[in-house]
Amino acid sequence: MSKPRKEQLSGLGEDVKTSWHRFLDVFEPMRPELYRYCRYLTRSPWAAEDLAQDTLARAFVTLGTLFHEVPNPRGWLFRIASNLWIDRSRRARHEAVLEVEPPAEPATQADPREPREAAGTLLVRLSPQERAAVVLKDVFGLSLEEIADALSTTVGAVKAALHRGRGRLAAPEEPMDRAPAPGALDAFCEAFNARDLERLTALLLDNAVVEIVGVVTEYGKDAPADPRTGSFAGTIAPITHDERGGVPPELLEGYLATSPRCTVHPYRDTHLLLFWYEHVDGPKVRTVMTVDAEGDRILRVRNYFFTPDVIREVCEELQVPYRVNGYRYWPVQH
Repeated sequence: MSKPRKEQLSGLGEDVKTSWHRFLDVFEPMRPELYRYCRYLTRSPWAAEDLAQDTLARAFVTLGTLFHEVPNPRGWLFRIASNLWIDRSRRARHEAVLEVEPPAEPATQADPREPREAAGTLLVRLSPQERAAVVLKDVFGLSLEEIADALSTTVGAVKAALHRGRGRLAAPEEPMDRAPAPGALDAFCEAFNARDLERLTALLLDNAVVEIVGVVTEYGKDAPADPRTGSFAGTIAPITHDERGGVPPELLEGYLATSPRCTVHPYRDTHLLLFWYEHVDGPKVRTVMTVDAEGDRILRVRNYFFTPDVIREVCEELQVPYRVNGYRYWPVQH
């Protein structure tokens, strides 16, 4: 098979990017509800945002292969999200069974949080189809026929899933222990607040991945510090909006164009980086980051700047003031 020639690839990226932005423009009004559905299926805001992003990507690709119009975009998105999540859940359970080995000593008591997440309402031990059916019926109010379509099954199977699932509601959440924050997070904050890009990138492993969720993924140590396109350089700088895009002006009302301040904050069984931006009525969090560390170095950073649903959920749970930046990072086309 011959490789694509350079002239064949020329301009293709921009064409795809334009189509992707047009697609997101159309589906943006449904993003909060899609995230909410994914949040009920998954066990954390991070997993919910991943599922929402993957659902949109799958929908974008699928749309290009359809020979008919999508009659119900909301139900169509729910169906794609349901299928993705059910497939992943079944695969994960299958892999877990394959990896089980007899314990060398008596098993320790399970994490008390394990039986419960899915936005705090449904048991993890529900089958994927049971949980999806209960959420679609009891939370989103879909009819049995609509649920059957979203789950690619029959009305009878939906009724059975609802009957089983409703009998397995979660017990109250119990407190859990939290490990101390990795030293790499404190080091990141110190370097960030000193505006020292060299120290920031020195914390990254050579195979590190830095991501602005839904926008860009950078590999290695050099890309995040690029003064023109790097995510670290962009986060240190004040928020802007220009011909290249950025945060819409209406979402920047009251914002003082200053660089943010980073703090480490405990959240559930982990720690986050919160980024505080000055406003006329005081500092507010406008983004959160998750960090995966290996010792004193960083393997992965995920910046949730353009995920308002995640920022809202995390900050409200932490009871800290916040502002969101919207989903749009590209300029409005007139």
